[in-house]
Amino acid sequence: MTFNELNLIAPILQALETEGYKQPTPIQEQAIPIVLRQHDLLGCAQTGTGKTAAFAIPILQLLHAQHAERAHRHIKVLVLTPTRELAIQIGESFAAYGRNLKLKHTVIFGGVPQGSQVQALNRGIDILIATPGRLLDLMGQGYIHLKDIGIFVLDEADRMLDMGFIHDVKRVVAQLPHKRQTLFFSATMPPEIQKLANTILVKPEHVAVAPPATTAELVDQSVFFVDKKDKRQLLHHVLQDPAIKRVLVFTRTKHGADKVVKDLHKVSITAEAIHGNKSQNARQRALSNFKDGKIRALIATDIAARGIDVDLLSHVINYEIPEVPETYVHRIGRTGRAGASGIAYSFCDNEEMPDWRNILKLIARSVNVINNHPYPMAATGQVKINPPKNKEVVERPNAVPGSGARQSNNRRNGNQRRTW
Repeated sequence: MTFNELNLIAPILQALETEGYKQPTPIQEQAIPIVLRQHDLLGCAQTGTGKTAAFAIPILQLLHAQHAERAHRHIKVLVLTPTRELAIQIGESFAAYGRNLKLKHTVIFGGVPQGSQVQALNRGIDILIATPGRLLDLMGQGYIHLKDIGIFVLDEADRMLDMGFIHDVKRVVAQLPHKRQTLFFSATMPPEIQKLANTILVKPEHVAVAPPATTAELVDQSVFFVDKKDKRQLLHHVLQDPAIKRVLVFTRTKHGADKVVKDLHKVSITAEAIHGNKSQNARQRALSNFKDGKIRALIATDIAARGIDVDLLSHVINYEIPEVPETYVHRIGRTGRAGASGIAYSFCDNEEMPDWRNILKLIARSVNVINNHPYPMAATGQVKINPPKNKEVVERPNAVPGSGARQSNNRRNGNQRRTW
């Protein structure tokens, strides 16, 4: 199927062609017709599936059809999203797909002065992309009224739950008109999120392009078992591989992210950190430098990284294993996006073994174990991790990042890599 077959108007098709879009992703193919029919939608899709375009494109078309009928510009669409980075990304998408349309949007989020955001609101907009805190703040000050909202998009609902925003979401929903179209998206569907969906959707159509909490099939996943004290040296070793041109490295804490940056600078690897203690300008500067190739490594905490969308990001490294298994899914989903392939490495120390076992249970698939690296875990022989049930354990050639060795060479040398 092509975008031409989705009954999209010429200005949008021209914009998609400019963006280099040729064929819709599965969620776009399924969701766009539903939104154009003005039905409520419950979408369950992992990150990197093209979800933003799946709702932004048809919303722009619906608004364009209504635009000539409106004498005054009021907010007709509200997109609620959990983080600043994701809000900015969604705003960029609306700008790209709607470049040939006379529609206006703005993005509001906390952590920056509200002056420019209020000015944009006062000039009049059609589409508002917002994070919950700043939205409620400006509503309380009387700058935003939701009485004209015709389409409400709740994006990354599961992350709203993780970040403690569910009560804020409910406060926003209470101010929306009862007669509206609601589009609800979540990568996973825990019970509380399903309950929320049931309360705000009316006879929704369902779209699920992948089972909840599954990982991208195109992401090649590997794990290194390593002592905690050796992770820094292992990261330096892995990054010796010249094929890793841009890498997103995840840590559990803000302090840990800053420490990794300092360690990388000591070995002349360009890196910056992105986390909640950084100012909005610093976070955007680091992300821009990463996208432009000015730095090789972006070190991020999970909350800060949600919404990062970097074209052709080949590698993600879990420097520390996440405590919540679903977080692993979101992390590695930063690569292998929109049909591209990707590689995810995880550094697991002895204390993180229970968390790694939980991840294996969740994803229910084998993960390659890289053994012949310079910093093997001292207790490797004492650790037993059972493979997922009904999964075949396969011997594969070893391919150690930074070694420059091809798989065929490793096979001849007798080096083996286990999979769990």
